[in-house]
Amino acid sequence: MFNDDIAAVTTPPGEGGIAIIRASGNQVIEKIDSIFKSFRPGISLKEKKGYTLTLGWIIDENNEIADEVLIGIMKTPHSYTAEDVVEINCHGGSLPARRCLEIVLSTGVRLAQPGEFTRRAFLNGRLDVCQAEAVIDVIRSKTDKSLKLAMNQVTGENSKYIYLLEDKLIRINAMVEASLDFPDDVGDLDYDEAKEILDQSLNIINQLLKAGKRAEVYREGINVAICGKPNVGKSSLLNILIKKDKAIVTSIPGTTRDVVEEYINIRGIPVKIMDTAGIRNTEDIVENIGIEKSKEVIKKADLVIFILDIERGINKEDLAIYDNIENQNIIVLVNKDDLEEKNISEKELKDLFKGIKVVKGSVKENVGIEELETSIEEKVFSGEVDSDDIEIMINLRHKNALIDAKKYLTSAINSIDRVPLDCMGVDILGALESVGEITGKNLKEEVIDRIFKDFCIGK
Repeated sequence: MFNDDIAAVTTPPGEGGIAIIRASGNQVIEKIDSIFKSFRPGISLKEKKGYTLTLGWIIDENNEIADEVLIGIMKTPHSYTAEDVVEINCHGGSLPARRCLEIVLSTGVRLAQPGEFTRRAFLNGRLDVCQAEAVIDVIRSKTDKSLKLAMNQVTGENSKYIYLLEDKLIRINAMVEASLDFPDDVGDLDYDEAKEILDQSLNIINQLLKAGKRAEVYREGINVAICGKPNVGKSSLLNILIKKDKAIVTSIPGTTRDVVEEYINIRGIPVKIMDTAGIRNTEDIVENIGIEKSKEVIKKADLVIFILDIERGINKEDLAIYDNIENQNIIVLVNKDDLEEKNISEKELKDLFKGIKVVKGSVKENVGIEELETSIEEKVFSGEVDSDDIEIMINLRHKNALIDAKKYLTSAINSIDRVPLDCMGVDILGALESVGEITGKNLKEEVIDRIFKDFCIGK
């Protein structure tokens, strides 16, 4: 099946200036040449060099022009799939692209499966499996930071650490095997050297898992709920964070009656910020529905910003709301700090919010917002970000394989010099096989299918 010539539209559906149809396989140049008429007579795609563009028309079975196109040629092995690749740049819009694709398929080229171009790049050695998996992360990036991490993986940054880990495990495995198979020639295992290599390997795994935890935040993002009693500045905070007036702001309590959501970027972290209804006792049926909905949102949020009004002080309403916040990941924002009358003391804040991050500021005057964003970043990463930490993308499959490798290595380290050498060798081999699942050396066919099933058809 993977020797067939394949094609698909690689650009999103809808109107646009250009749509691109990509074809890959051993015979795609010849097949597309049969449906192409060059602007300059006598030009054949089969004679064109790689990395060239040719202007002309796609023609149908009746020799009628379907569309004016630019044909790009990339020849094996210097292409995305490491096969011959032809890209047809036609006019945008669903009809021109579909018509051109139909004519391409009429030559015996079949429609590509989801992710098949990237799968071929992996099978042909153009990308390793880590790089191939990163392609979907590039497409789904929500912030510049997540895009940078995904591109690091596409360009092989992740693989550098994985292969370093694999090299160390291969070395220690060879040392153990040599001592088992050729004891007279090699002698006993150097346990000091073996432990040093195992410790280094375990350290790399721990670094990768730590980096993966951060990368998961950059990839998936977090949900942040803004809560507090009416008129403390919740909607104003939402508006200033998203840099537009989305939530209605008035001095009338109960203005916000539903959860208002927006996606923003805070220090590279994709954040779904949610302004909730002011929580209070009210006879208004509609407002009560909004309050109950807000309580559910607060309960499920990854982080809660609890806002206080420094002028109005802390009253029973505030304490009741705070007591009902089940989420322990809280930042307290003391708003309206620009006002002269202040009815919240430092002692109150320290006594009520022990161990809780408290930020003072004024949403109206845009004071304290930068500190709030810094606090969100610190809360998300629990203050674990160091300047020398590696920055790579780890997906769930990689994470599970690394956890398995860590278990094997921990067992080998704990039992070193205390169990027969062949028992320790089993643990080392287990760690090596787990890492091989990341590099692709030990991947089963069904795992490969699962990796590429979420890709779009044109990728």
